[in-house]
Amino acid sequence: MTVVGTGTGAPLPEDVLAGAELVVGGRRHLDAVRLADGVERVVLGALAPALDTVAEYVAKDRRVVVLASGDPGFFGIVRVLAERFGAERLDVRAGVSSVAAAFARLGLTWDDAVVVSAHGRQPHTAVNVCRAHPKVAVLTGPGAGPAELGAALARTAPGRVLVVASALGDPARERVERVSPGEAARRDWGTAVSVVLCLDETRAPGGVRTVAGAAAAPAEWALDEGEFTHRDSMITKFEVRALALARLGPRLGDLVWDIGAGSGSVAVECARFGAAVTAVEKTADGVERIRANAAAHGVDVHVVHGAAPTVLSDLDDPDAVFIGGGGRELPAIVTACARRARRAVVVAMAALDRVPAAREALKGAGFDCDGVLLQSSRLAPLPGDVTRLAATNPVFLLWGVRPDSRIEGVAQ
Repeated sequence: MTVVGTGTGAPLPEDVLAGAELVVGGRRHLDAVRLADGVERVVLGALAPALDTVAEYVAKDRRVVVLASGDPGFFGIVRVLAERFGAERLDVRAGVSSVAAAFARLGLTWDDAVVVSAHGRQPHTAVNVCRAHPKVAVLTGPGAGPAELGAALARTAPGRVLVVASALGDPARERVERVSPGEAARRDWGTAVSVVLCLDETRAPGGVRTVAGAAAAPAEWALDEGEFTHRDSMITKFEVRALALARLGPRLGDLVWDIGAGSGSVAVECARFGAAVTAVEKTADGVERIRANAAAHGVDVHVVHGAAPTVLSDLDDPDAVFIGGGGRELPAIVTACARRARRAVVVAMAALDRVPAAREALKGAGFDCDGVLLQSSRLAPLPGDVTRLAATNPVFLLWGVRPDSRIEGVAQ
């Protein structure tokens, strides 16, 4: 079985259709080739019937050619063909991927880009990656195209530049357009979109790369409090942050809320792991501190000035939530967050009498719930070159994990 990538500028090899008895592809691929009399054509729509037809030909050792766009091994049909028929039966002739072609049109390298597919998937993962990373390519699909991507980013990252590449490789119809998220949201882009690039030109990655794609996870986390600007030691201590990060599990493609963010230390640490982050803070000086700390660590944190739970209704649903403040509103905040979090909610409390209500809110939302009292003593110097133990204030950390998220989180 020969699988040929075409449609982004690479010519179809002259010999590829010779002797083919079945040719499978999208309608535009099939319309672009001349087939000999007697060759059966199957237009790819529903995948299962096409694969069944292919299986009939393969079983009889009859020659099959599959036409695909660009590089069929890159988010393409090679995966399903290899799973069904075995990789050893495939002769793959890769073309230029739409991602490579789009970056080439702009004269940009893409070894430092993250590629995310929204084709046949919910768009929130692609949106979160675009918010977190400065150079992203999005493979689009119905219901997850430039308009939907632009509408989501216009609310949370309006400064991004979207490059919409349509009909790549077609000299008559190819278009590459730079637009704002708001403009993308207002337009009907049709069905010819090949790929959308999302660029944050204020913090484009630079330097020589050794490993392609997203940056590796940070070498250090649970950073010292001195790494952040904060007010009167009002900051989540690094011991608490370490366990909170372990239970939140922030990663590329996630959205994390940091409620009552204060200095934004948890928000910044989650962003350093590649997650998109929204920090909610009710004080104006706290909002400025969060923005300053995010800028100092080179990450993007969307800061919302307001009080939870009121402002939460305007936010996109999160994968995980950290709640570090709330006062008397804490039970209502936990309840609101637990209703919407896809995976986990972590709550830090100094007041022990607030633990039962927070725990019941998590359990009532169907979460598996656990917690621990963190009480640490740090090394502190004394005169005479000796050391004592200095106790930090105890904090109760409570967490809830949605049971089915352990299965769903295996693959994004």
